[in-house]
Amino acid sequence: MKLLVTGGAGFIGSCYVRTLLDGGYRGYEDASVTVLDKLTYAGNRANLPAHHDRLDFVEGDICDLPLLLDLLPGHDAVVHFAAESHVDRSLAAPSAFVRTNVAGTQTLLEACVRTGVQRVVHVSTDEVYGSIETGSWTEDWPLAPNSPYAASKAGSDLVAHAYWRTHGLDLSITRCSNNYGPYQHPEKLIPLFVTNLLRGEPVPLYGDGANIREWLHVTDHCAAIQLVLGGGRAGGIYHVGGGNERTNRQITDALLELCDAPRDLVRHVADRKGHDLRYSLDDTRIRTELGYAPAVPFEAGLRDTVAWYRDNAAWWEPVKGLRAAA
Repeated sequence: MKLLVTGGAGFIGSCYVRTLLDGGYRGYEDASVTVLDKLTYAGNRANLPAHHDRLDFVEGDICDLPLLLDLLPGHDAVVHFAAESHVDRSLAAPSAFVRTNVAGTQTLLEACVRTGVQRVVHVSTDEVYGSIETGSWTEDWPLAPNSPYAASKAGSDLVAHAYWRTHGLDLSITRCSNNYGPYQHPEKLIPLFVTNLLRGEPVPLYGDGANIREWLHVTDHCAAIQLVLGGGRAGGIYHVGGGNERTNRQITDALLELCDAPRDLVRHVADRKGHDLRYSLDDTRIRTELGYAPAVPFEAGLRDTVAWYRDNAAWWEPVKGLRAAA
C-alpha cells in the first residue's frame, strides 16, 4: 500500500503521517507514504521524521498539475489535507484560500482521474455549515459558510462531490470539529494562548468570549480519517466530532490555570468580522457505520497539549517568529 498525503507537513497531516509510520493503523503497518507539501508558513518539515524508509517527501504545490501527473502513478490512495485554514488570514487575503482550497482540490482530483488513482479522502471542516444556535448538524445539512475560509472549503467539498458523481472517483469527505494537540501552528487559539502565557504575554480574547466550539484531539481526528479511508462509502460524508463544547472563555480559563498565569493577561479585543457563534456536529454516521469513538478525554488532552508546548519551545519559538514576520 502506498499513500499520497497532501499537506502532510501541516498540523493534522503530519500527525496522520507520524502515526502511520509508527504502525498505528491496523493493516497499514507496512504502508509507504509520499508527503506533498508546499511548506508555506503552516507547513513544517520538522513535523516529520528527517529520514524514514517508508517516507518520501516532495516539496510542491497541489495546483501544479504536471507535478501531480508525474507523482501520482504507483499510489493506491490519496488523503487530502492540504489547505489554507486560518479564518483571520482569509479575511485579509482571501484569494490564496480560493486558489489553494478550491482550485488546488480540483487540480488534485483531475490528476487522480487522469492517472487512475481511485481512492481519495477529502478532509474538510464543520465551518462549511456556518453557525448553529441549538442542536447539531447532520451530514445532510445545507452549506452556509460565513468566512472566506469556510466558503473556500465548502467550494472544495462541492468540487470533490462533483468528481465522485461525474468521474466515479471512490471519494469520501470528512468534516471535523476544532482540532487541538501538539505541533499546531501558534496562530490558532489554543497554541497561541499557551505560547503567549508561557512567555508571560497577553492573550487576545475575541469579544466576550461566548463563542462555542466543539474540540477534538488531533489523534482522534486522524484515527477517524483512517477509518474512512479503509471503510468509508464512495460519495459519503462523515462528521468527526469530539463531543466537547466549550466557550472560548472557558478555554481561556482552563489555559490560564494550566499555565499558572494571572487573569490580567487576558485582553478583550474587537470581535472577528462575521464571527460564528457556535459549531456542533452530529457524528452518529461515522460511529454507527465505522465504529468511531474519540479516545482522548478533553481535560487530559488539553493538559498534555500544554505540557508538550512547555517542553518543546525549541519547536514553537521559531514558528512563532515566522508568524510575527508574516
